[in-house]
Amino acid sequence: MSSRPSLRDLETAAPFAGRHIGPSPDEQAKMLAVLGHSSLEDLAQAAVPEAIRATERLGLPAGLSEPEVLAELRALADANTVTTPMIGLGYHGTHTPPVILRNVMENPAWYTAYTPYQPEISQGRLEALLNFQTVVTDLTGLPIAGSSLLDEGTAAAEAMTLARRSSKAPAGAAFLVDADCHPQTIAVVQTRAVPLGIDVRVTDLSAGLPDGDVFGVLLQYPASSGVVRDPRALVEAAHERGAIVTMATDLLALTLITSPGELGADVAVGSSQRFGVPLGYGGPHAGFMSVRHGLERTMPGRLVGVSVDADGHPAYRLALQTREQHIRREKATSNICTAQVLLAVMAGMYACYHGPDGLRDIALRTHRYAALLAAALGEGVRHGAFFDTLTVDVPDRARAVVDAAAERGIDLRFVDEGTVGISVDETTTRAHLDTVVAAFGGQPQDWDALDAGTADCLPADLVRTSSYLTHPVFSEHRSETAMLRYLRRLSDRDLALDRTMIPLGSCTMKLNATTEMEPVTWPEFGALHPFTPAANARGYRTLVDDLERWLCEITGYDAVS
Repeated sequence: MSSRPSLRDLETAAPFAGRHIGPSPDEQAKMLAVLGHSSLEDLAQAAVPEAIRATERLGLPAGLSEPEVLAELRALADANTVTTPMIGLGYHGTHTPPVILRNVMENPAWYTAYTPYQPEISQGRLEALLNFQTVVTDLTGLPIAGSSLLDEGTAAAEAMTLARRSSKAPAGAAFLVDADCHPQTIAVVQTRAVPLGIDVRVTDLSAGLPDGDVFGVLLQYPASSGVVRDPRALVEAAHERGAIVTMATDLLALTLITSPGELGADVAVGSSQRFGVPLGYGGPHAGFMSVRHGLERTMPGRLVGVSVDADGHPAYRLALQTREQHIRREKATSNICTAQVLLAVMAGMYACYHGPDGLRDIALRTHRYAALLAAALGEGVRHGAFFDTLTVDVPDRARAVVDAAAERGIDLRFVDEGTVGISVDETTTRAHLDTVVAAFGGQPQDWDALDAGTADCLPADLVRTSSYLTHPVFSEHRSETAMLRYLRRLSDRDLALDRTMIPLGSCTMKLNATTEMEPVTWPEFGALHPFTPAANARGYRTLVDDLERWLCEITGYDAVS
């Protein structure tokens, strides 16, 4: 008999799992010896009662090598179609600065760091999160912000429960949601309210509050349709009735329009996605929440604060942790794991890199494109005051317009048979405007001439006059080398799996392999809008279907979401 390995043995000699399961066979043997067992199978038989021990082999595909995994992911990516997203609804195209993409999103010093329970080994990350909090507080005009939530919809739902805890309105009072909020936000709020027994009423608040007891109000500013309305009278009326007012808002818009805090809002929520975080077919993105004084102890999520160390130097740590689940258990108002740290760090660094003037320039260019597009499309544009989103009336032609744009590689929002939504963003170009105008059946435009004769479309009484991002951190790292050194300096103050194992077992201890992380930044996965037509996301659909099927096989459930 030959001792030569077979071809099949050689083909499977470098399985994916072998690179990523830490203990070697010798190390496993040592641990088993301490426990008094001869093998993993022997240990499992001793630890798992026979009545619940699985005996059948799982019906899962054979493991692959890393090159095979990448090839399979490339095939899935090729099944997706990347388009130019002009749908809006809180998701926008953005340019991730390469220095941030390479040194944060693709850097294990940032994406493998553990929850910062121990501030002495988390100073870099805590400073980066404090930057994010400062961005949110400055732009929303509210004094206290958390260090991220999961997304805008869940942040709005958290604001609803915060309002219920904080309001003195009667137990049966309603939570009012303006009908011009993003539809996915409305859906999340309604779903969250059902098990809590909260009465959610979706209504058009442009004419004022309806009758009845109210404990909270949710407004979108700017609205989902794009219109920018002055909410001050509505906010005042809500406060007179004892309600907490939340504004779901857009950080880029807030560089140009009056902040929610200055308008009287109690809470502001939203997503920081358009601050350099790829679309990713809907996530993950860093949501945010900021509140007025007096509501901080009912906030959800992590809150980074500044203290002093034993030597009297400034030091960062998680603050107000008595709100947290690991301390108050079922009485907690927060779960510390409810965060998107990597994406919050990216958004905060995006603001540091561009600074207040750079962000304002991006916002002005975005708004200018929207204003010129409105001028080119003419009378069908429904609103005269907007930031980046237009709602256009096209009786009985909406499907034809959306299809015409799609044929040219641009996704618009199909609202109904007579209405189309269009959002512009940081990535929009004149060529995109030409394509949209053509899809509507319009004539080619001389954009420079149109620019010379078209006014901005922001309400004069809502133009922002207050300053923001005045801390030196937003002006000191404007060159690539300065940002590169800042990121390195912060990561050197942190402990992550690129340096050592972290002996704190937790649900957060899941190191994704580099092979798994690499496709995240491929455009075919990273640049898809969550509401792109399903035909553009066939690779994602296959990926999700496979994962659901495998999880059902592993767990024994009939279905897994």
